[in-house]
Amino acid sequence: MECRERDEDGVHIVELAGEVDLEHSIDLREVLSEQAEAQQRRVLVDFAGVTYIDSSGLATLVEYMQKALKFDGGFALAGLNERLRTVFDLARLGEIFAIYPTLPEAKAALLGKA
Repeated sequence: MECRERDEDGVHIVELAGEVDLEHSIDLREVLSEQAEAQQRRVLVDFAGVTYIDSSGLATLVEYMQKALKFDGGFALAGLNERLRTVFDLARLGEIFAIYPTLPEAKAALLGKA
């Protein structure tokens, strides 16, 4: 899994590529933990380059969301392909996470422009 981070218009974007599995979810957990510790107000995870996610990756996202709720942090996901969206829906996480088709839509929602 590749992970790149950038700040754009007050939103911290975590851009992922490859597989978010047991081996790589540790890296994602570290990145998101840093954002939670910094109480980052808006975090957006871009899944456009992700081909696979397993339960450890999903658990990492849930863990971050629980931390972000404590400081009222905004959190959104964008760019899930059909296969990934099915995984989220089967786990009923589509009801919990703010998921948007594109990065600009997710960013606008986090900034309150949606």
